[in-house]
Amino acid sequence: MPKKSIVDLKSKKQTGEKITMLTAYDYPTAELLDEAGVDSILVGDSLGNVVLGYESTVSVTLEDMIHHGRAVARAVSSALVVLDLPFMTYQISREQAMANSGRAVQETGVDAVKVEGGREIAEAVEGITSAGIPVLGHLGLTPQSVGQMGGFKVQGKDLETARRMVEDAKTLEEAGAFGIVLECVPWQLAGFISRLVSIPVIGIGAGKECDGQVLVYHDVMGLYTGKRPRFVKQYAEARKEMEKGIRAYLDEVNNSAFPQQEHSFEMDEKVMDDLKRNLQES
Repeated sequence: MPKKSIVDLKSKKQTGEKITMLTAYDYPTAELLDEAGVDSILVGDSLGNVVLGYESTVSVTLEDMIHHGRAVARAVSSALVVLDLPFMTYQISREQAMANSGRAVQETGVDAVKVEGGREIAEAVEGITSAGIPVLGHLGLTPQSVGQMGGFKVQGKDLETARRMVEDAKTLEEAGAFGIVLECVPWQLAGFISRLVSIPVIGIGAGKECDGQVLVYHDVMGLYTGKRPRFVKQYAEARKEMEKGIRAYLDEVNNSAFPQQEHSFEMDEKVMDDLKRNLQES
């Protein structure tokens, strides 16, 4: 299957086909998602929560993202790979955003970067795209700014914030973003924005009228033990299956049921006898 590009995602929007996106943070997960046929893989800074054990994404560093981005990019042959730029790696200046984006792409091999915010980061988006690096925007609930938002709350429910979000979406499009993630946004507003802009809008807790959907892999597979957001649908009980396998292994080792002869290697008995004799004589 040929490698997907931002052109393919835009084409899907134009034809009304839905775009699929999931997160991945390591080689085997990315390989699995790619083989399953997902359109895009997001190396999200959500790895801070579900992989590194941080309380928020703010603690994630660019080095963290590069380390995990490399692993994902090495596994993928088809999906478009997008890497989150972490907190304070693109907000200070256009030059900072360009330098960190360039480093992220050059050192990992991912296809694009994602940034959170609207008009306040438009100049950064322009700079990154001018360097030839595709940018995915992110509006609504932006986890890197959750403290300023007063917690994990639905965004855009009143006239003022809804209008600002619409304007920010148009600003990101004009700045060169190839798409926008909308997180925790009323479905009516998300649908309106999806129809308003010509670039793909990918929702997470933003209803079915978006051009595509993204979820965190650990939530989808039932691997994360933290609080599950309302917008998440769990599709598998992977943690329970894994726990069952681990307990079975522990039981067999403790009861000497594993390993069996079929799991072991042999040597010639004569060699073993010669070894014993040799040791006795020495």
